[in-house]
Amino acid sequence: MIGKKIKALRIQKGYSLTKMAEETDISKSYLSYIERGIQQNPSIKVLSKISTLLNVSLEELMSPPPQAPNIIDDEWYDLFAEAIQTGVTKEDFRYYLSFIRFKKEISRQKKK
Repeated sequence: MIGKKIKALRIQKGYSLTKMAEETDISKSYLSYIERGIQQNPSIKVLSKISTLLNVSLEELMSPPPQAPNIIDDEWYDLFAEAIQTGVTKEDFRYYLSFIRFKKEISRQKKK
């Protein structure tokens, strides 16, 4: 959980993993392990270096993210289940989303 938060903050602040490693004097591989959840219990010293670089308090860095409201209702779950049962793959679903975005963009351009 803390790794995802660190990664999100790192990206938000515009740091690459390499730059963050250089600035904190923490190895790139160790930072990667933290972000990917392989290392789930980094020391306070490491977290302190990271929080300083990212300009957030240690408490903020270690606190769980706020819970997002559940925006998926039962109808969405039923649609996903139906799609899976009929053999729709994640790749297919991504393709459909891309196609829908394309169609909407074409419609917007025609209205202008």
